[in-house]
Amino acid sequence: MDINRTLAELKKDPEFSKNVGMVLIHNGVVRGWSRDDGSEVSAVEVKADHGRVEALCREYEQKPGIYKVVAQACEGKLYPGDDLLFIIVAGALREDVKPVLAELLDRIKDEAVSKTEDTR
Repeated sequence: MDINRTLAELKKDPEFSKNVGMVLIHNGVVRGWSRDDGSEVSAVEVKADHGRVEALCREYEQKPGIYKVVAQACEGKLYPGDDLLFIIVAGALREDVKPVLAELLDRIKDEAVSKTEDTR
């Protein structure tokens, strides 16, 4: 996902400025170390359920104060520093947007993305 291009597209909607006062962006990247034991990670194999990601986005767009949710999960063999997951949440107020981003991130990671680390 090109974040700048995606934001520009969202802002073209005439309703954007009437409904959005905050946009939060998550850009998850592949770490060079394992959360499990700190060992070095050379790559990860990632699988994503894109239909589930899309369904979660639509679900969270129904939350109060949320205008638009966009997410993209990358798949395949990825290496430290590679982009892994993008999420954009646009809404009226930070009180609306912050918890939605946090909860959606956790749900996508739990329900729609799996990864296997190659460690050295």
